[in-house]
Amino acid sequence: PSCAVPVSAAAARRTGRSRRGELMGARGGRGAARTGPAGSMGRRLCLAVVLAALPTMAASEVVSASLQDSWGDFWLFRFFLNAAGYASIMVPGFLLIQYFKRKNYLETGRGICFPVIKSCVFGSEAKSAHPDDISLAARNETMESSTAQQVLKLLFCAAGLQASYLTWGVLQERVMTRTYGATETDPGEKFKDSQFLVFMNRILAFTVAGLYCALTKQPRHGAPMYKYSFASLSNILSSWCQYEALKYISFPTQVLAKASKVIPVMLMGKLVSRKSYEYWEYLTAVLISVGVSMFLLSSAPDKHLSTVTTFSGVVLLAGYIVFDSFTSNWQDALFTYKMSPVQMMFGVNVFSCLFTMGSLLEQGALLESARFMARHSEFAAHAVLLSICSAFGQLFIFYTINQFGAAVFTIIMTLRQAFAILLSCLIYGHAITVVGGLGVAVVFMALFLRVYARSRMKRCSKKLPAGEVPVQKV
Repeated sequence: PSCAVPVSAAAARRTGRSRRGELMGARGGRGAARTGPAGSMGRRLCLAVVLAALPTMAASEVVSASLQDSWGDFWLFRFFLNAAGYASIMVPGFLLIQYFKRKNYLETGRGICFPVIKSCVFGSEAKSAHPDDISLAARNETMESSTAQQVLKLLFCAAGLQASYLTWGVLQERVMTRTYGATETDPGEKFKDSQFLVFMNRILAFTVAGLYCALTKQPRHGAPMYKYSFASLSNILSSWCQYEALKYISFPTQVLAKASKVIPVMLMGKLVSRKSYEYWEYLTAVLISVGVSMFLLSSAPDKHLSTVTTFSGVVLLAGYIVFDSFTSNWQDALFTYKMSPVQMMFGVNVFSCLFTMGSLLEQGALLESARFMARHSEFAAHAVLLSICSAFGQLFIFYTINQFGAAVFTIIMTLRQAFAILLSCLIYGHAITVVGGLGVAVVFMALFLRVYARSRMKRCSKKLPAGEVPVQKV
């Protein structure tokens, strides 16, 4: 009896705790029963919001990526990006040149770097006549040679120019307007980086010109090397505009536009320099304008997109003409120094390789283009052949002008432009109407008329007494 009381008391305590637990559980169950639907609804709402936000977040990432890609494909954005890369090289170089000039380095400089700095910044003060006068002796030798030898040389020059630049034109359109790696299931991909093609062309031209200068006798070089950088910059920009323009206009349109660049040159000469021109120059300029207008207006709206001239294409062609005109004028001024055309080719391409490689490395585009070449061996072959044609075409230009003069060279290149339009239409299916064909004929008729009139004027001026004006200019 004495031990039954504690046992019953302990049992009573356990029973009380269990009853209180059951009571609290019942209250909690009723509370859960009251708040359960609201809590589950809140959880469902949160889940729905999260699920609804996921597509929006994914879509925003896609939109931002597409916007970034569209900006990267916009030619004006790429132009300024390339220009910034060139400026990152030119500006420090300009500051160094100014530093050496202010320091009077020619008198105070010494050491192993002195010859290099002197050649790059100061050059030699000795100047010579224009290279046209230098090549006069070679043309006299050509005239003294037999007729058969002259004909063979002329055929060699014409064949070399036609083969080099016709192949170059066909490959240029293939690379810029067609896809690589296309199959039945895969549409393939286009190569978009025009600057890499410019780099490929320039590095091979630099190599060829360097080997030519090393293996043949050249005059002593006198121009400061940095002066080539201005012609180099305008040269790579004109080439870049030329490649980019093919994304927006057809190759025949580009050829005609380049053939008609005499019109803006005459306008700028009349307005800015107050130059006077012959009557036949105005006549041929009008004929060229009429022919180009006939060709452009003959393209129907439902033609293939590559035949439609867009605003971007027109702007890029205008940029090509402006930069190319600056290049020729600057090179003409540089030719007052004692140099050969191949030395000019070497000097310009030194800076062209430096500018384009620096810009490609800064943008990370050099490795991307190399990976594209690794993926598509056909593109690699096209890019190399394109560069070979460009480099050897320049050598043929120098040799032809040196042997036969600028008039013969102009006739050969005018024929090349006509053949290039014909090849482009046959290979890539550009449709040209009868009116467009007549427009092309008018343009080339005007170009041949200019060559004939210019050569006739030169012959007349040689026969007239000194000081007599053969034809009145307006």
